[in-house]
Amino acid sequence: MTDPSSYRPARGSIPTDPGVYRFSDPDGRVVYVGKAKNLRQRLSSYFQDLAGLHPRTQRMVTTASSVQWTVVSSDVEALTLEYTWIKEFEPRFNVKFRDDKSYPFLVVTMGEKVPRALITRRERSKSDRSFGPYAHVWAIRETLDLLLRVFPIRTCSAGVYRRAERSGRPCLLGFIDKCSAPCIGRVSEERHRQLADGFVDFMDGNTGKWIADLKRRMANAAAEMDYESAARFRDDIQALDTVMSKNSVVLSEATDADLVALAFDDLEVSVQVFHVRGGRIRGQRGWVAELLDDSTPGDIMERALAALYEGTDTRAPQEILVSHQPTDPDAIRDLTGRRTTSIRIPVRGEKKDLLETVTANAVEALRLGKLKRSGDLTSRSKALEDLGEALEMQDAPLRIECFDISHSQGTNVVGSMVVFEDGLPRKSEYRRFSVTGEAARDDTASMHDVMTRRLKHHLKVKEQRASGELPTDPETGEKARFAYPPQLIVVDGGQPQVAAAQRAFDELGITDIALVGIAKRLEELWLPDEDYPLILPRTSEALFLIQRLRDEAHRFAISYHRSKRGRSVQESALDAVPGLGPARKRALLEHFVTVDRIRKAGEDELAQVKGIGRTLAQTIMATLAADQPGPAVNMTTGEILE
Repeated sequence: MTDPSSYRPARGSIPTDPGVYRFSDPDGRVVYVGKAKNLRQRLSSYFQDLAGLHPRTQRMVTTASSVQWTVVSSDVEALTLEYTWIKEFEPRFNVKFRDDKSYPFLVVTMGEKVPRALITRRERSKSDRSFGPYAHVWAIRETLDLLLRVFPIRTCSAGVYRRAERSGRPCLLGFIDKCSAPCIGRVSEERHRQLADGFVDFMDGNTGKWIADLKRRMANAAAEMDYESAARFRDDIQALDTVMSKNSVVLSEATDADLVALAFDDLEVSVQVFHVRGGRIRGQRGWVAELLDDSTPGDIMERALAALYEGTDTRAPQEILVSHQPTDPDAIRDLTGRRTTSIRIPVRGEKKDLLETVTANAVEALRLGKLKRSGDLTSRSKALEDLGEALEMQDAPLRIECFDISHSQGTNVVGSMVVFEDGLPRKSEYRRFSVTGEAARDDTASMHDVMTRRLKHHLKVKEQRASGELPTDPETGEKARFAYPPQLIVVDGGQPQVAAAQRAFDELGITDIALVGIAKRLEELWLPDEDYPLILPRTSEALFLIQRLRDEAHRFAISYHRSKRGRSVQESALDAVPGLGPARKRALLEHFVTVDRIRKAGEDELAQVKGIGRTLAQTIMATLAADQPGPAVNMTTGEILE
């Protein structure tokens, strides 16, 4: 725990301009990011008497050990920079709206010569028309399939379209009349664009005229006794009616709005969003996040809107109806690029009623989220506390790294490192190691090699931190995520693996990280220099956490090992022969069938193959002799396998 007065900046050194500030812990990790219109006034509020601070703010300022700030020229720049830093650093004390998936959109590429309808989750050109977001891909597929009956526009990719042009044959959709087949000239490009315009017009909510037109054409066909055409128009009307029924009308047809509502308690906040286009609900999304700072409802709404419109496919509509007014509505308007967007709380009418429905959804999502996560939060906290007590650590291990070795009878040896923080996996910080040479002779040597490489990096980071220079990624220039030290290292294995890891600790003089191993047979924990294992109760949350770590490290190691083994299978010893190209290599394999037979062949036999001269034959023999594989070894017992 840090005393905030130890890093409190002098009040006169803090500017009064707008800006973004960040608190960092002793390891240099950013733990909180915030923005302010007046940096001096905001930062001074963090360094008052601890008793007057919110409990979550107390935890933050006592966890941090330094504070830095960046001055910006406007509120919108501050909002954008704050959002960018929260995504980049993932501070543990910030509210983070984690949308675990992207949302599908129905897009018509009106900017192309022959417009195409497609379903995508990626940002499209401004010339394209987008509809959505939709909650489920299957819903948008059903909508598209029904509309193609009436508006048979192209849905194929550019490659399929060009292939149909060259062959003069349409794709399957062209044969079943779900595409008007402009690729083979069945309709002109002008007529196809008219169909695309009609598709877009219908999706925009102008449905009445299309239904009326089809009914008129059906009546005319029936009057002329063209009953087949009348039946087709009838089916088209039913298809459009089905599309309309899937999107219930909730507001007037001219209404485009996003409705955003919050529901929160002392620990969590729920955000629900309804997207209304053309008066119909086109999509819905939501987040539930831990409330880790003392942000006001206005601050939370501002961050939710920034997460909704910054860097996503969602473009701000004409109206944004909210349950709580954001702290700085003008910054949100500037962020969306639409200064005319209205951000308000409706006080009467159908919009107020719909927002109450959105709020009710937020309350229900919060309730379900608490039921789902309360057990997780409780078990994670208990697991970390129990593990710290069992291993006699001063504090609960908030960052744990687990290592495993994987191989196939001594070949393609790899190591894996997985990271858990606060009891949850941090996949962005996983690492994998390729083990070669003498270190690959058995499991203990491999574990010693992997642990030595990891701990050397740990010492390097400590030296850089002591000099005030944190390591950065050489490619991006960003601070390396691998820089943060663990409180506990877990190795997959029993006493031998733990002893090998401890040897690396001793050789490098590491004493600030705890070490433990988990053996598979009885799930016992092995501590360094202990003759007997530590047995945790079978119902222990600490044991469950260690098992999850071990299983995740094993899965990650296996996946890397399989990838490496697959590449090695595709490689050949002939690849290393200089001057041996694909044609000559193919000729050798056709003649001798296997590399082993090529290795046993003499110079005269090799020279008989077309394209292989005496000099190249000698080179092949010398290269393959140097690449002679050694005997296979059982990595567990050391036995040489025949």
